[in-house]
Amino acid sequence: MPVKLRRGGRSLGGTLTWEKPQPLAAFASDGPFAGLPVPKEISVTRQVLADPDPAMASRSWASPADGTPLVTGEHRNKGVIALFHVSADMRWSNLPLSGTFVEMLRRVVDMSGYTAKEGADVAADATAHTVAPVRILDGFGALGPPPSTAKPIHADYRDRATLDHPPGFYGPAEGPLAVNALAAADRLAPLDTSALTARRATYTNSEPRDLRGILLSTALILFLADAIIVAVLGGGVAALLRRRSAAAAVAIAFAVSTIVTVPSPVLAQSTKPAAKPATPSTNPKPNDDFAIKAVAQTRLAYVVTGNADVDSIVKAGMSGLTLFLAQRTALEAGEPVAVDPAKDELAFFPLIYWPVISGSAKPSQDAINKLDAYMKQGGTVLFDTRDAIEAPAGPGGESQTPGMLTLRDILSSLDIPELEPVTREHVLTKTFYLLRDFPGRFSSGQTWVETLPRNEDEDSAERPVRGGDGVSPIIITSNDFAGAWAMRPDGQPMLPLTPGEPRQREFAFRAGVNIVMYTLTGNYKADQVHAPALIERLGQ
Repeated sequence: MPVKLRRGGRSLGGTLTWEKPQPLAAFASDGPFAGLPVPKEISVTRQVLADPDPAMASRSWASPADGTPLVTGEHRNKGVIALFHVSADMRWSNLPLSGTFVEMLRRVVDMSGYTAKEGADVAADATAHTVAPVRILDGFGALGPPPSTAKPIHADYRDRATLDHPPGFYGPAEGPLAVNALAAADRLAPLDTSALTARRATYTNSEPRDLRGILLSTALILFLADAIIVAVLGGGVAALLRRRSAAAAVAIAFAVSTIVTVPSPVLAQSTKPAAKPATPSTNPKPNDDFAIKAVAQTRLAYVVTGNADVDSIVKAGMSGLTLFLAQRTALEAGEPVAVDPAKDELAFFPLIYWPVISGSAKPSQDAINKLDAYMKQGGTVLFDTRDAIEAPAGPGGESQTPGMLTLRDILSSLDIPELEPVTREHVLTKTFYLLRDFPGRFSSGQTWVETLPRNEDEDSAERPVRGGDGVSPIIITSNDFAGAWAMRPDGQPMLPLTPGEPRQREFAFRAGVNIVMYTLTGNYKADQVHAPALIERLGQ
C-alpha cells in the first residue's frame, strides 16, 4: 500500500452517526488529477482511513471536503501504486460510476510509463518528500508560528535542530514530525571561559552633587558676554560710557528717595502727632499681619466653628475650590483664611463660608454687629447647614432640621432681607457656568438668596432676566458644599456624595465657581438684556 491503513472503516450518514456524506473536494494543482472537474453530485458515505504520516500530504491525490485521503499513490521502483479508499461499486461512493472516475484512471495509466532512477538515486527520490514547519519553539520555550527563515525538512529527518531547521513540529497537524533541539546522545558541557579576560568593577554610592550654582553662573556669564558683544556691534559702548555718570546719579537719587519716602507701618497707623520721632518697627502687630495677608491677594474666608473635624473638612473644601478656580477661571486666589467674626476684620474678603453646627451657641453680640456691618457694606456670607439629607425642604421651602433651627437663631439678631429660592432665571445660575441647581455633598437641599425686584410685566413670555443693583448679602444652603469640595493631599475626595450621581462633584465645584464669580463681579450678566437696545443705538 502507498500508505499505512487503520483497522476498520469510516461510515458517514448512517443512523448512528452525526456526520453527513462528504462531497468531493477540488483536486490539488500539483497532483496527478489537477485540472479535472469535480461534479457536485459525487459523495462519499464510507472509506478506508489512512494512518497519519508526515508524508501524507504528498501521497494524497484526492480527498473529500474534510481532507481525509480518498485516493493515495506513491512511485515505487519502476511503477506507481495507487489506492482508491472506496469500493468499486455504489455501496461506499458513487465516484466509480462517474465520468470523473474514468478520467482519473486514464491519468494513472499515463503515469505507468514513469521509470525511476536506479541505484543511489532511488533512495534519494524516496526521501525527496519534504514537510514544512508548522509550530516552532522560540528562545523562551513557547510554541509559535515559524519564522520566515525556517526551511522545510525531509520526511525522514532525524537529526537535531539547526539554524535553518529550528526545533518544533513539521508537517500536517494529524501526524507532525518533531525536531528536537538536542539529539539523544547530546550532553551539556560547562562553558569554557579560560580564554576570556574579565574585569571586575565596583560601584560606590556617592551623594548627588548640586550643580545649580555652576549652571546659573555659567548662564549669567554667557548672558553678559552676549550683551557685551551686542553692545560692541551696535556701537553702544561709547554711549554707555558717556551716560555712566548720569545713571549713577539717578540710581543714588532713587535709593535716597526710597529710603526717605517709605513710611513705617506704625507711623502710618497713627493720626496724632508724636512728641518724638517714632522708630520704624520691624515686628508688626498680629492684626497687621492678618491685614497684610488678607489684602495682598484675593482670598476666600471661612468661619472657625471650634469643631476640629468640621473645621478640617471646611478648610480642605475651600482649598479645593480655590484650586478649581485657578484651573478653570482667570482668578488665582490665595489660600483660604480662617476667621473669627468676633475678633477678625471681615471687610477684606468678598465671600465668607459659615458652616452651621446644630446646637452650637449663638455668636456674641460683637460678632453679630460685625457680621451685620459686613453684609450691609457689600460682603456676602454663605451659610451652610449641611443637613439636607436629614429632612428635605417642605412644600413651601421651609425646613425644620436642627441645623436650620440653629441658623434661624443666629439670623434672628441680623437685619436680613426677604429671601427666596434661587430661580432658573436668577443671575447666579449663569455667572460662569449655566446651572439648573446647586448640588453639594447632597443634592436635595434648596439654595436661598435675597429676593430680587420683579419686573412690571411678570407674566410676559418674553420677560428678561431678573436683576437688581447689588449682590445678595446672604446665601443659605443645606447641601454641604465644603464636603463636596474637600480633597485629600493625593487628590482623592475626602467624603462620599449622596446620592452619588456620576457628575455630582463636578457640578458642586461649578456651583462654587458661580457663587464666587457672583460675589466678585455682581449681576453683570443681567445687563445682557439691554444688548439688543445697545446694538440698535450703535447702528443708528
